[in-house]
Amino acid sequence: MNTGLKDKVIFITGASRGIGREIAVRCARDGARIVIAAKSVEPHPTLEGTIYTVAEEVEKAGGKALPLVVDVRDEKMVADAVAKTVETFGGIDVLINNASAINLGSTSDISMKRFDLIFSVNVRATFMCSKLCYPHLKKSANPHILTLSPPLSMKPKWFKKHVAYTMSKYGMSMCTLGMAEEFRKDGIAVNSLWPKTLIGTAAIYVNISKLLYHASRKPSIVADAAHEIITSDSRAVTGNFFIDENILRLRGVTDFRKYAMHRFIPVIKDIFVDE
Repeated sequence: MNTGLKDKVIFITGASRGIGREIAVRCARDGARIVIAAKSVEPHPTLEGTIYTVAEEVEKAGGKALPLVVDVRDEKMVADAVAKTVETFGGIDVLINNASAINLGSTSDISMKRFDLIFSVNVRATFMCSKLCYPHLKKSANPHILTLSPPLSMKPKWFKKHVAYTMSKYGMSMCTLGMAEEFRKDGIAVNSLWPKTLIGTAAIYVNISKLLYHASRKPSIVADAAHEIITSDSRAVTGNFFIDENILRLRGVTDFRKYAMHRFIPVIKDIFVDE
């Protein structure tokens, strides 16, 4: 067992499926204590995963699980979840802001209700979870905040088709930019992580396109990259906008074929990736 995160307390939002679930299970293999903070308590008609099924997977992988029903838009639910985490596990070492809402509607098409949703889940929740975890993170020996958001860019092409969504994701990244400097004095690392390619989640398979799903990489590449970041020295690695493939290459990974969803279909770059 890799002991890099053994007994570390990792609070993950949106961890009931997809990338959040994959990060939870990856960290559990080190013997970490995982807080699965998400809304999914009943099985979705088409998407697998609840906070309880992920808790089972975490325990089987060698970790300890604390499944908590949390709507990241609700300040009291988040505050209560943070308090329960500290009561149960004694502190918080890592916050992973994974919860996110997507809507690629144009300015004309997107409703203000949907606009408010993506800003509440993406920007506001990232800020709020970071704010509420901060007093506990600064007591940790190697504290990290990791947010699933893209490198900042002012290229019009990333705004043109879905300005609302782009602003919301960049808002998450601006939390990284600002908090990395604000929390530097406390030794808290604040970084962002974004995939170089599309990631094959059930949401893509069911809701968007089976072809895009097969032209993606497995969520495990993001989980492996996240693991590399949050096991780094928090005082040496902060304020970065990491791309999953790049950080893994820096850490010695050379074969990325194992991450391909389909070995004969070329992978497609994700949105917001310039390189």
